[in-house]
Amino acid sequence: MTEKGDTMSEKSAHIIMDEAGMHRAVVRLCHEIAERCEGLGGVVLVGVKRGGEVLARRIAAYFSELGESVPCAGLDIGMTRDDLVSAFFVPEARVNEPGFSLDGKTVILCDDVLHTGRSAVAGVEALFRLGRPAVVRLLVLADRGGRELPVRADFVGKNIPTSSREYIRVRLRELGAGEDSLAIVAGGDL
Repeated sequence: MTEKGDTMSEKSAHIIMDEAGMHRAVVRLCHEIAERCEGLGGVVLVGVKRGGEVLARRIAAYFSELGESVPCAGLDIGMTRDDLVSAFFVPEARVNEPGFSLDGKTVILCDDVLHTGRSAVAGVEALFRLGRPAVVRLLVLADRGGRELPVRADFVGKNIPTSSREYIRVRLRELGAGEDSLAIVAGGDL
């Protein structure tokens, strides 16, 4: 869950990663990508809109600082989420146009939090509507467990087991937060 919470919930929020910790996790994830993909040739980054897209753009920026250009785009998964589309609610359809081909590429699908696996499945479905990647790898900043679908992340910033009454709150500067943080929050305190 990205960017939820206010000062009332700060009392019950348990900070797992501060801004420096999040930066270290992103840098480590970048090195893991480069190592496991045996370089960055043919690698593209696609981030699930909002938090995942921010994460993907940060990774692309880090690679750029190292002199490597890795294409990056955001992905709206609203129309492919099986738990959001119903007879009463249909998400606004947005066109997904990454600006580069996914065909034959190694796509790193980025998301902020992995929980049930539904966003990851929706992301893969949306990717295959855009092209035919050679490989899709899932990267998440936080894995909180609680899978409902057989999904596992290839790259994980931090494993944070939570109960069904807890949530992971991700705050990102790019989305209006004063500073980056990742916290466990009790369900009633979102």
